[in-house]
Amino acid sequence: KTMKKITLLFIVLLGVTHFILPSRCEEDAKDGKISIAEEDDDDEDDDDDADDTEVKEENGVLVLTDKNFDTFIEGKDTVLVEFYAPWCGHCKQFAPEYEKIAQTLKENDPPIPVAKVDATKASALGSRFEVSGYPTIKILKKGEPLDYDGDRSERAIVERVKEVAQPDWKPPPEATLVLTKDNFDDVVNNADIILVEFYAPWCGHCKKLAPEYEKAAKELSNRTPPIPLAKVDATAESDLATRFGVSGYPTLKIFRKGKAFDYNGPREKFGIVDYMSDQAGPPSKQVQTLKQVQELVRDGEDSVIVGVFSSEEDAAYEIYQEACNSLREDYKFMHTFNNEVAKFLKASPGQAVMLQPEKFRSKYEQASHSLTIKDSTPASEVQEFFKKHTLPLVGHRKQSNDAKRYTTRPLVVVYYGVDFSFDYRVATQFWRSKVLEVAKDFPEYTFAIADEEDYADELKSLGLSESGEEVNVGILGEGGKKYAMEPEEFDSDVLRSFVMAFKKGKLKPIVKSQPVPKSNKGPVKVVVGKTFDDIVMDTKKDVLIEFYAPWCGHCKKLEPDYTALGKKYKNEKNLVIAKMDASANDVPHDSYKVEGFPTIYFAPSSNKQNPVKFEGGKRDVEELSKFVEKHATKLSQKKDEL
Repeated sequence: KTMKKITLLFIVLLGVTHFILPSRCEEDAKDGKISIAEEDDDDEDDDDDADDTEVKEENGVLVLTDKNFDTFIEGKDTVLVEFYAPWCGHCKQFAPEYEKIAQTLKENDPPIPVAKVDATKASALGSRFEVSGYPTIKILKKGEPLDYDGDRSERAIVERVKEVAQPDWKPPPEATLVLTKDNFDDVVNNADIILVEFYAPWCGHCKKLAPEYEKAAKELSNRTPPIPLAKVDATAESDLATRFGVSGYPTLKIFRKGKAFDYNGPREKFGIVDYMSDQAGPPSKQVQTLKQVQELVRDGEDSVIVGVFSSEEDAAYEIYQEACNSLREDYKFMHTFNNEVAKFLKASPGQAVMLQPEKFRSKYEQASHSLTIKDSTPASEVQEFFKKHTLPLVGHRKQSNDAKRYTTRPLVVVYYGVDFSFDYRVATQFWRSKVLEVAKDFPEYTFAIADEEDYADELKSLGLSESGEEVNVGILGEGGKKYAMEPEEFDSDVLRSFVMAFKKGKLKPIVKSQPVPKSNKGPVKVVVGKTFDDIVMDTKKDVLIEFYAPWCGHCKKLEPDYTALGKKYKNEKNLVIAKMDASANDVPHDSYKVEGFPTIYFAPSSNKQNPVKFEGGKRDVEELSKFVEKHATKLSQKKDEL
């Protein structure tokens, strides 16, 4: 009897096991564990997917990919497309609404297809349609994309799609003006203010900027008064590009009555709108109270500039504003009609006053300077006044003011722990006073103090980062040359001796350099910091020099073509094809600016200080050969012989 029960129980267990096992396999599949049977199914699916142009549908929405997109779009008048990412929360939230849109437009007469593209898989489409965020919605009209920027609601999207689907619908004209050599001067010279983009059709950054630029153009065209935005194809209008010094794309410039100024603002819609709206306003801000000026004098970081006038009708006021307009990017200008402010500045109406903040004053220089503006005073004279008195005898060089205030060379820089906060001001001024004693005797040089942490890389390039001294000194000379003071206890006499040695030409520049190659007979000559002058600046030879970095992918891709180029011209005794690792060597001449890798320059034998930068072309043997032959001054062979 007991045996019968055990046998019965065993049979029951076998039956239960039979039902449990398939259920567990399904769970494994859900967890991502694939059984042999499922792998076989996948193989079958692969066979089914052989026709990549087939368009599938998910909940009424068509699924497009890199392979079926063009085939599907071809011949269709209007298609709504969403570019999404599977992990995107906004996309998931929008999905039910998009499915409703698909259903509604399916019922339209005629039906309008609604599709979606997984941009994380269809990378070619994502790139082609410049998808930079998710979801991105575009309406394709006869294959041409139109951005949709409205509400992500069924009503708003359906309304817009139906509008675009009308047979007589045409895209609105671009708000961005198109300028060529035929209309450039007429448009630009007559505009109080206009922003112009110089672009290249193939440039990725230009393509990314284009939709933002157009949106900003539309918004600014509705402003009162409107601010026009324009664009110039610099590859087609090369004379215009050369005239305005365009060396990279996109280059944006603000023009005021034909005069060009660099655009230093943001590159997205709202940033462009805000920046240009501010630029269209007056360049000088009105000072209402004495306290505003007193605070800047007490705690300011830059020279304080105030124009004093009787009213806005004052002729001197108009001249002052004109002068300020050209320099508004570089200075903070103010003006006042307030008698109390005028008294504090010791100024009369019709005068411009410049003061240094209290912390930058010294017994060796005036605390303030003034210029009387007459009806006949040209704006250029007022500008020269600003420039002449901008810097104190020894100012504070910082990353934030370096590009605007400390570009003149030679520049004597004294590095230490610069800190003007209350607790450290005395120590900061102690060392600055030592510098002042020397600076007063060398008016031909610019002197500045700089915080050693702010300029750690510069100190390192001078070989002074491990000097062990509290104060270090460097001189940034002309042509990118650098000079370091031998580490010793700092004093005004030590500084004076160093500056005097520089003046007499007794100092040797510091050049970061890899070792000079023992053998340099390859088709591409290797240049290092120490040999730059000997090879690149050799006035007997034309030199093509590539600045690269070992980690740069574009440089690695270029290498076989560049080597082939070297072999092609190996018999040219007066032409050198060269390369230099710019991450490990100093480029000791400012004319050869390296702002990315690879950067290629042609240094003609007759004009080494003005090399020609290779831009825009394909970096292959054919294009580089054309570039070399165009600019070569000492090529012996004819092109067809090469």
